[in-house]
Amino acid sequence: MIRKMGITWHLRLRMAEKGLFQTSDLVPKLAERGIHLSREQVFRLVTQDPQRLSMDTLAALCDILDCTPNDLIEISAVNAEVRKTADQKAGPKPESRPTTIRRPKLT
Repeated sequence: MIRKMGITWHLRLRMAEKGLFQTSDLVPKLAERGIHLSREQVFRLVTQDPQRLSMDTLAALCDILDCTPNDLIEISAVNAEVRKTADQKAGPKPESRPTTIRRPKLT
């Protein structure tokens, strides 16, 4: 079985719990901790699930919001797919019927 993992990013929720409602509120707080991101980068960080996140940024966010990584990231399996191997039987095949092509009669 192949499992595709996904995340739910709770940064905006954790910010709201601390009274931070604008993404720009994070820019100076991150800078105080040595993380220099543009306003646009912080906006994307807050409004979209990050594909990559540095450990330094994660640690700074946890410090700012007084939380743990588990409070920011919820991990779940979003897709499970079963792969068949060569020695597994695929089950019964549907019956195939020959295709008949009907042509109009010429009179």
